[in-house]
Amino acid sequence: MYLSGLILEIVVEHITRDKEAYFEKTKKEMERYFQMPNWTIPQKVALTCRILADQGHESGLAGQITARGEKPDTYWMLSFGLGFDEASASNIVLVDDDLNILEGEGMVNPSNRFHLWVYRHRPNVSAIVHTHPPYVSALSLIGQPLVAAHMDTSMFYDDCAYLPYWPGAPVGDEEGKLIHEALGDKRAILLAHHGQLVATGSIEESCVLGIFIERAARMQILASSAGTVQSLDPKNAKEAHDYRLSKKSIEGSFHYYARKLLKRDGDEALQ
Repeated sequence: MYLSGLILEIVVEHITRDKEAYFEKTKKEMERYFQMPNWTIPQKVALTCRILADQGHESGLAGQITARGEKPDTYWMLSFGLGFDEASASNIVLVDDDLNILEGEGMVNPSNRFHLWVYRHRPNVSAIVHTHPPYVSALSLIGQPLVAAHMDTSMFYDDCAYLPYWPGAPVGDEEGKLIHEALGDKRAILLAHHGQLVATGSIEESCVLGIFIERAARMQILASSAGTVQSLDPKNAKEAHDYRLSKKSIEGSFHYYARKLLKRDGDEALQ
């Protein structure tokens, strides 16, 4: 009896490690197994449009998805007049810093002007997703900032701003100034009476955060209807925030949603 207990104690001691060791092991394995296809920027923008349409972010022609071009002060975006579900690499146009078309054919969405303000003031931002999904929009109606209080939405912990003022139709420069100032150095922002915006270092990250900010808003509304949302422990929340936003974790999630879409629709988005 004593011997068996001693063996168990030794085994338990042997397999108990600091959490950082497991994080490091996971990181190495994701680097090995999470391989992304070599999609072009227009292809990734088109995939993001279609993924978000599939996730319920469609709101007629409202909302925009943009990404920096290869050359300075150039940006890829969906030709205006098309829904997210109609996006394909061939109808993603390249524009300059004043929304003049450089490549492709079609009309540029005039509401994309406020994206330019974010890009100019945040050189680390490579892609922006702005949409009006139902639960985010509902939350924006009642004057409540987003609360990140769940493991699945921890990427927004201390990383989602709130703009309480709506300046009207977003076709001028006023909204760009307001949004970029309110966004500051955060990745996301909830826009009162409007929707959401995420601005990150990659198309993949902006797509995934676009999906999960709607999930966070839905959780918050559902939880608030049943009781009081309980806050996360700051240390654990920051740890989960960083883990969920690791490059390979984001890429793996994006690739999953893209595979689902391509399996159903074929390669329309990539053409």
